[in-house]
Parts: sequence; C-alpha cells; structure tokens
Amino acid sequence: MGAAERPRAAGDGVRPLTPSPARRAAQAVDALRHGWPIALDGGPVLLPAETAFADAARSRHMLIGAARAETLKLANQRAAAVPEAPVLMRAAEPFDLAAARAVADPALDLASPLKGPFKAEPVDWHAGAVAALELARIAGILPAFLIDPSSAGEAVPFTPADLAAFADPARLGIAARARLPVSASEDCEIVAFRAPDDLREHVALVFGQPATDRPPLVRLHSECLTGDVLGSLKCDCGPQLDAALYAVAEEARSGGWGVVLYLRQEGRGIGLVNKLRAYRLQDLGLDTIDANRRLGLPDEARDFPVAARMLELLGARRVRLMTNNLEKVVALEDAGVRVIERVPHSLEGNPHNTRYLATKRDRAGHLLP
Repeated sequence: MGAAERPRAAGDGVRPLTPSPARRAAQAVDALRHGWPIALDGGPVLLPAETAFADAARSRHMLIGAARAETLKLANQRAAAVPEAPVLMRAAEPFDLAAARAVADPALDLASPLKGPFKAEPVDWHAGAVAALELARIAGILPAFLIDPSSAGEAVPFTPADLAAFADPARLGIAARARLPVSASEDCEIVAFRAPDDLREHVALVFGQPATDRPPLVRLHSECLTGDVLGSLKCDCGPQLDAALYAVAEEARSGGWGVVLYLRQEGRGIGLVNKLRAYRLQDLGLDTIDANRRLGLPDEARDFPVAARMLELLGARRVRLMTNNLEKVVALEDAGVRVIERVPHSLEGNPHNTRYLATKRDRAGHLLP
C-alpha cells in the first residue's frame, strides 16, 4: 500500500475530531435506534429497553415516564402531573430485557403481569433523565431505560446541553428548491429544509409570488403517513392537508401568496411506530391523549419553532394562519412570527374519527364545532 493510500494512525500527528454538541446528540439518537447504551455526563449509563440486544444486561433500576409510572401504581410515590416527567423505579429483583420491555410497553400488560414490588426513588440527575427520555422520543422508541446495567457494552456519551444544541432551529437551512406542479395549482414551488445531523427533512409548498406587503396564508401540517397517504379515517389529517393546499392555491390565484409547511413530525412528534402503539391502545378504549400518556409519551411533542424558522427563511414574518389550535398561534408568536389573523380550518368528521375530533376540542383546546 502506498503512502497516499495508507490510513493515518493516531501517531501521524492527526488530532481526532471532537464532535459538536449537536452531533453528540445525533450520535446518541442513533445509538438508541441501534440498541446501544448511552452515558450521561456525570450520571449513569442508560440502556434502551425496547431496542437493546445485550441479553446478559441486568439492573434493579429503570427510568420511565411519570404517566407510565402511574399505570404501574407508582403515582402515590411520585407525582404524575407532567406525564413525560422522569421517574426512577427500583425493583426487588433485577430486570432483564424481557422484564424491562414489559415495563416499557403497555401492550404487554395483560400478557406479562409485572412482578413487583416496585418503588419510585428520587432522580438525582433530573436534567439528564429528562434529556434521555427526549432522546428516546426523537429516536421513535419507547421511553424506558435500564440504569447502569451489567454487560451493557460501550456507551455513547451525551449531556443535556447536547440536546439543546441539536434542537436549535437556527441550524435549519434551505437545502433545495424546485418547481412542483400539484393538483391544487400548477404554479407551485417546493422548498426542502434540513439541519446538520438531523434525518428529518421538512418541506414547504409555496404558491404565488412572495410579497412583503401582503402576509401569506399559511398552514402548518405535521406528517401523517396513515392519513395523508393511506387515507386513514381515524384522523382528519388527509382532508385537512388537501383542503389547505387548495385554499392556499386559491389565495395565490386571487393575487396573494401562501405556504403549506409539511413538518416531518409524525404522530404529533412521537413517531410512526409509537403512534401505531397509541392506536392499539385507542382500540382498547383510551382516547388519543390518554393513549400517548399510557406509553409515557407527551400528547403534544411537535417542534413549532422549526416551522417559524422555515417561515423566516421564506421571508414570511407576518402570516395569516390556518388553524384551530391556539398553541400554534402562541408558538409562532413566541418564535418571532407575527400571526395577524387566525383562519379557521374545520372539516366534516366521519364515524371513525368523531371521538378523536371531540378529544381535540374538549381536552386539547382546539376551536372545533
């Protein structure tokens, strides 16, 4: 092998690159998807219960969300006011992976009765525990970890500050743009956005010519594979997307302009697999909010500052927002985008999503009929 082909060794004077905080967070997310442990700076090693493959791993302690702890009858010991808050639980006998997965997944509650007793203990590394549960959500896995397990393998380090850097919307930029005729209008441009180290690629559909003197009509739409693509009747996402595209296209035809943001935040931010797990719990009688909480996940985990950053890059700092969700209005305003008008966006329901729409109205505060 010639000198030009020989890999450089550590002694060749090449200093190893130190990953940025955002990249360390991305590496931690990747580790969780692969079932590898992560190590909290100044805290314990955490092994993801769902994806781990270290069969010899054992631990008396697990980290879970407060709503899941409530299901396990730990609510009398640890307040569950914030469903996704971290709870450290200790068992009389060590958890193996099978027992840990039974704790993590409520679908296994009947098939695998849990063997206690369990006790909730104080979390001395609270910020790190919150960050770990958030990393699990981003990874799309169940928020449950074995703590300092035996035989876990080499861990990927992370700190809570890494997660904050990863979530910084300022990292998002325009990656590509092109003309895209769609059924709503032939005069449409698609703009793709992405941030370094983040696999989620958001897009905007822009109709008409941007004008600084006329605020665009804007719709924030979060990805829904089942509704947008497969025609699911369990939600109203597909019809909402279609109606928004036609409404914004009509705005452009009348001399204005508009934007539909398509945000890669499936299941209100919990991911496709966890959304389907929530669907299964809904089939057992839970509504959409309680199903998420039973999984130990937040009922609203979307990143609206990302939407604000996309609008900023498109030159839309004042908007007319199509929404029934006042949280979107507040989130955009807090991120520096002025919402000068809220435009209602309600559609007829069907027998399969009547309860879903009622839950959005009665429990999530959406302004629906």
